[in-house]
Amino acid sequence: MSDAAAAAQGPQMAQWEETITPGRFADRTVIVTGAGSGIGRATASRIAREGGRVVAVDMNRAGLDGLAAEFPELDVVTVVADITDDTAIAAVVAAAGERVDGLANVAGIMDRMQPVHEIDPALWEKVFAVNVTGSFKLMKAVLPGMLERGAGSIVNVASEAGLRGSAAGTAYTASKHAVVGMTKSSAYLYALTGVRINAVAPGAVATNIESAFASEFAAPRIQRGMAAIPSIAQASQLAASITFLLTDDATNLNGVILPSDGGWSAA
Repeated sequence: MSDAAAAAQGPQMAQWEETITPGRFADRTVIVTGAGSGIGRATASRIAREGGRVVAVDMNRAGLDGLAAEFPELDVVTVVADITDDTAIAAVVAAAGERVDGLANVAGIMDRMQPVHEIDPALWEKVFAVNVTGSFKLMKAVLPGMLERGAGSIVNVASEAGLRGSAAGTAYTASKHAVVGMTKSSAYLYALTGVRINAVAPGAVATNIESAFASEFAAPRIQRGMAAIPSIAQASQLAASITFLLTDDATNLNGVILPSDGGWSAA
C-alpha cells in the first residue's frame, strides 16, 4: 500500500507484543487510578505481573472485579473510589498501607470537543475535578511518606492535548495543560528529595474513554489537527511508558513530559 493510500485510510492500530520483566516491581506498592479499564488497567496489570503490589482504584466496580479475577494469584488490592472525594482518597491511602513507592495518576475523563463559548460550566468543573484535582489530591496524600523515605516516583497522565491546542476541546486541553504544569512545578520543587515526578502524554489510544464531537463550530478544526495522528496505540503500550517512568531505570528523568504518541507530536 502506498503512503497516500495508507493516509487516506486514517491511523492504523499499532502492532505490539508486551514483554514482562519478572521482579521489576518486587517489594513495591504502587497506586494506579483508572485501573478498571484502558490504560489504567493495562498499567495495574503490568505492575502486578512484574511482582508489584497494586492498589487498583476506579469508580467502576465491575472493571476492578474483572482485573482481580483475571490475576487471582497476584497482589492486587481493589478500591472503588471517586478520586475527587477526600474520604475516598483517605480510603485509597489506607488500603496502600504505610509505604507507597509509586503513584500512577491515570484516571481521566474527556470533554465534548467544544470551544469556550459552548462549554457547559458544569462540564468544565467536572473535567478539572477528575483530571487535575483528583491527581493533585493523591499526590498530596502520598508525597509526605515519599519525602520522609527520600524515595518515590509519581507518573501523571497528561495528553497530546497538554502539548498543543488542536487535539481536543478547550476544557480537556486546559486540564491537561494544568497536569503538565503541576508535574513540572512539582518535579522542580522536589528535585533534591529523591522523589521523581514525570508525566506521559498519550496520543490516540484504543480505550473506552468517551469522546464526542458536540460542536459543529470546533469539529472541523479539531479533526484537521487529528489528521496527523500516525497510529492508534494499544493501552499496553502506554502502560510500558508509564511503568518505565515508575522504575529506577528512569533514575535521571524528572519533570519529563514523555509523548507516547507514535510520533504525533513530531508532526
